[in-house]
Amino acid sequence: MRLVMLGGPGSGKGTQLRRLSKALNLPGISVGEILRDAIAKNTFIGVKAKSHVAKGELVPDEIMIQFMRLRLLQEDANKGWLLEGYPRTAFQAEELEFLLEDFKQDLYGAIYLKLDPAIELERSLARGRPDDTLEILQRRIQQFRERTTPILEYYARRGKLFTIDAAGTPADVEAEILRQLKS
Repeated sequence: MRLVMLGGPGSGKGTQLRRLSKALNLPGISVGEILRDAIAKNTFIGVKAKSHVAKGELVPDEIMIQFMRLRLLQEDANKGWLLEGYPRTAFQAEELEFLLEDFKQDLYGAIYLKLDPAIELERSLARGRPDDTLEILQRRIQQFRERTTPILEYYARRGKLFTIDAAGTPADVEAEILRQLKS
């Protein structure tokens, strides 16, 4: 099973990635964590991404597409995965489909963790990450809203969108995701 997780900052994507990875026995791939690690280690992708991340901007499509191709070719991703933090644009969603076609694989669906922007901001500020300042978070939430609608429409047209109310407890959100995936 191959799934992408969509949601604004603070919607619980990381929490659900860990929970679902365990429940479904699939590797969880957090693009944000990988990018933060790459920046800390000053790797090639980290150097390219650092200035964008520091400003609360998205890493350019061409860098992300190349990065995803390399990541999804790793052995642990052969039989399926949960992907969080990608795609972030409709263009990236299309490119992911082309990539999966090249690999002769299919995307099962996109899980959208829907949450009120005020709650996203409150939860994100509570995380205390260095890049979670009020100004950067407000920019990320605004960018997410602007870029999410086309992605949601893209997956909805293909019958692959699972919309989940992310305001509940982590256990309740996980249970609802698993219920919708089974129906």
